[in-house]
Amino acid sequence: MKRRNFLGLMGAAGVTATLATKAQAAGNVHFEGYPGSKGVLFDATRCIGCRKCEVGCNEVNNLPAPEKPFDDLTVLDATRRTQNEAYTVVNKFEPAGGPPVFSKIQCMHCLEPSCASACFVAAFSKDPSGAVTYDESVCVGCRYCMVACPFEIPTYTYNDPITPKVVKCDMCDANIKAGRITVPGCVAKCPKEALVFGERGELIKIARNRIEAAPDKYVDHIYGEREMGGTSWLYLSGVPFSQIGLREDLGVQSGPELTSGALSVVAMVPALWPLLLAGVYGVTRRTDKINTKEKAEAVAKAIATTQEKAKADLKTAMDRAQADKEATVKREVAKALEEAAKAAPPDEKEEEGA
Repeated sequence: MKRRNFLGLMGAAGVTATLATKAQAAGNVHFEGYPGSKGVLFDATRCIGCRKCEVGCNEVNNLPAPEKPFDDLTVLDATRRTQNEAYTVVNKFEPAGGPPVFSKIQCMHCLEPSCASACFVAAFSKDPSGAVTYDESVCVGCRYCMVACPFEIPTYTYNDPITPKVVKCDMCDANIKAGRITVPGCVAKCPKEALVFGERGELIKIARNRIEAAPDKYVDHIYGEREMGGTSWLYLSGVPFSQIGLREDLGVQSGPELTSGALSVVAMVPALWPLLLAGVYGVTRRTDKINTKEKAEAVAKAIATTQEKAKADLKTAMDRAQADKEATVKREVAKALEEAAKAAPPDEKEEEGA
């Protein structure tokens, strides 16, 4: 079934249920996260840019090998972002007057994820484990999640036209729950312990202790503790976070909190949504019919044109063949008469001359 037709069917079939549902907008109460939920602390002062975390992610998720091998560090010369086949990447930054600093990017696993708030089929959800997970079986490919994410993390498999999906890091949630691994693949591969996996509350304590123990080494802030309502992926850095590719303009309100006011003043949206989808479905059906008719007419016209051209080409070929045949007959007759004249006895030639 086409995705657009699915949207139409959903609107046409779910009118009653949707009319009875209130708008799902976040309130003003900030969600502090599930008790005991996990997260990861990244310490940029310890990262050496070896890309071993990328190796671990690639292996655990059975991703194809990159175009350039992981030990080729020349890729760090250009700023990269997550891709369909790379759920995490390391980038190199060169703050003015200081040595290079490396930073790892992946899904931030927000406590109140904007991607989940924007998804109207609940393909994204915040798991009590701390991970933001994705269910491709219900995804309709609208890609609102990509627009909503303030960290620009989700990617889309445009190279898969049959079963496209949204792709991002899931903190190895499924593998950990299945018991195949105990920590995310990136954490397990880090040789410098720049990554620490554990309960989010404990990670915040570890981060604060590091800052207090070496105040000259760190910026006095834990990135992700409050940004966008808080994230399960936390950062420590020795330089301003904006200098290692992290946004410092996001504020402390979560994505759903920022949209709650706008949604509260449009209470008619849930009632109009099914009608809108039904209208879209009707327009889509009509468009499909018109397209089908136009295609049929175009095919018929093409066939008729081809047949007429074939007839004309056949007549031309037959006329040419007939002309060639007549010319050949004349040529052969003339040749035969000439040869007969040459072969005639001398007396016959004299009689002919007389």
